[in-house]
Amino acid sequence: MHVRVHRVWSRQIPFRVDIAGIIEIMGSSLYSRLDTPIRELIQNSYDAILRRRARDLQFRGRIDIHQDAAAGTLTFTDDGVGLTAEEAEQYLGTLGIGMTGILKGRRSTAVKSTIVGDGEGLVGQFGIGLFSAFMLADFLKVESRSEDSDEGVCWEAGPGTEIRLSSSDRTQFGTSVTLHLKPQFRMWCESLESLEGAIREFADFLPVPIHVNDRPARVNVINAPWFEATPEPESLELALADYFNEAPLDVIPIRMEHPLTIAGALYISPQRTPGFADESTVAVTVRRMVISRRVRDLLPAWGSFFRGILELEDGTPVASREDLVRDDNFRALRRTLEEHLYQHLEDLADQPGSRLESIVTWHRYHFAGAALSEVRLRFLLRRVYRFQTSKGPLLLDEILQQSAADPLYENDLESVVWYNADRRQERYLDELFSRITVPCVHAVRSFEESLLAEMLVDEDGGVELRQATPSARNFNRIVLGMTDPEDLAAGWQDYFSSTDARVMIASLASGPPVVAFLNDRYELARTFEELRREGDIPTGFQRLIDAHFRQAPTGRNEVVLNRTHRLVQNALRSGVSSPLASVLRVLVMNALTAAGAVRSAGAAAVQAEDLDWIADALRGPGA
Repeated sequence: MHVRVHRVWSRQIPFRVDIAGIIEIMGSSLYSRLDTPIRELIQNSYDAILRRRARDLQFRGRIDIHQDAAAGTLTFTDDGVGLTAEEAEQYLGTLGIGMTGILKGRRSTAVKSTIVGDGEGLVGQFGIGLFSAFMLADFLKVESRSEDSDEGVCWEAGPGTEIRLSSSDRTQFGTSVTLHLKPQFRMWCESLESLEGAIREFADFLPVPIHVNDRPARVNVINAPWFEATPEPESLELALADYFNEAPLDVIPIRMEHPLTIAGALYISPQRTPGFADESTVAVTVRRMVISRRVRDLLPAWGSFFRGILELEDGTPVASREDLVRDDNFRALRRTLEEHLYQHLEDLADQPGSRLESIVTWHRYHFAGAALSEVRLRFLLRRVYRFQTSKGPLLLDEILQQSAADPLYENDLESVVWYNADRRQERYLDELFSRITVPCVHAVRSFEESLLAEMLVDEDGGVELRQATPSARNFNRIVLGMTDPEDLAAGWQDYFSSTDARVMIASLASGPPVVAFLNDRYELARTFEELRREGDIPTGFQRLIDAHFRQAPTGRNEVVLNRTHRLVQNALRSGVSSPLASVLRVLVMNALTAAGAVRSAGAAAVQAEDLDWIADALRGPGA
């Protein structure tokens, strides 16, 4: 029998890296935009200028970009600190070891000590920005001269793994980076408009002038009111309107040093957001370089109508510098901004004439929906959000003041708030509630019914919300002045079956012979049933509808006959075969229709017969 013996072994092997492949990844896969290399190379120039400023406080610096359509090149030149031959060899050709990153603490103290200056105010940190140029170019040439060197240095790299380093006769301090563009990206050396657009997109606010093709006028604006320590309000508003192409409803300047450093301005957009599809976004700069114009999650979810631009010194860019890292700093920035926004809105609510009330009215839909899950926002809205009621627009506290519970019937409550969620019944209920001092809240707009309920829950007891319908506790007594309600006799119930409503009789203090109330869930169920019969509802959706109504039965529309009215008295006395019975049934159907009920084909046919019968009775025998 042969026994196999497994040999135990181990060995250490080095990582093998395809340098050309890594350069391709860094240059074409890390970034999502073709204009990213423009930003990266401007950023490198800016950092070099800042390092020279650290040596010479009088130095200002300048960045020049030159297009050469004939040669197919794009050249970035700065008069910053420059590179020595040793620095060019060590940092330009090594992925992940950028000088700025070292100065900002991403390498040991010993390594950092070999570089003059510090990382204060610098933007870059990853040592990969230069390689983004390979998105657009197949060959790079860097020429530089450092203040600490007697000669310049030339660094050249193509798509392979070899880098050529040589001396240069450059006499000016600073650096030039020349991109030999790929044929498909020649627009960057041919189109001035495209190049200037990319500069403004990312570097509009860098405090260094950027010039193109030796033109005397700089491309970037540099200064903006929102970066000023104490901006003039009107100038700030006009600048935001110009930059974002819309007129702010309100402007919120922000400048703080603690607990985090934030500068800039937010504003409330006039654009109404449909639903909650739109997220709150803001433009963000880090040391004046634009990271993104649509950073998400930084502003609170309840405020998607906020827009603006913020300088976030404490923000941490991702490696591609197209967004911010969602780290502890980001979460702290979010909390700080949310507190600032709440404080601003609460201060607005205290002002006479409340500008906030106008803003809330404009963005009513969004405020109402967002407040359902935000307690602090609900307490803010109760000061400025006006519900439509039978007594006109009222704040919640005004509603509560006018909704004191009747001690004869509600000795366990302080307030009873009546509401209506069906727009079709507004006018009818306004008429009913006009006879009493208590208002009916028309919570007919999106989220208002839920918002009203949540606001009353915040009252912490003593308040009850009731729908304005006869089946609600004490509605008949308090609102209708109704006494002795009871169901009709069986014969009359059958007679009114075509109305699809529950018909009762009661004594009303005053009013018409018939009063009708809709059950909105019943009407909704009827609509879905008609769609089902016509085959317009997908099977899966129908199952969801059926499950919903099984869990919460719909009930029916309700009709009350006023037994104190002579017509009702005479009709009931005459019986279901009399013309007055037909008159009463027509009145019931008309009351339901006036309240907003949908009349079925069967009900319409019965009403036509009733009208014929009434016409014959009025014509009299032999007519």
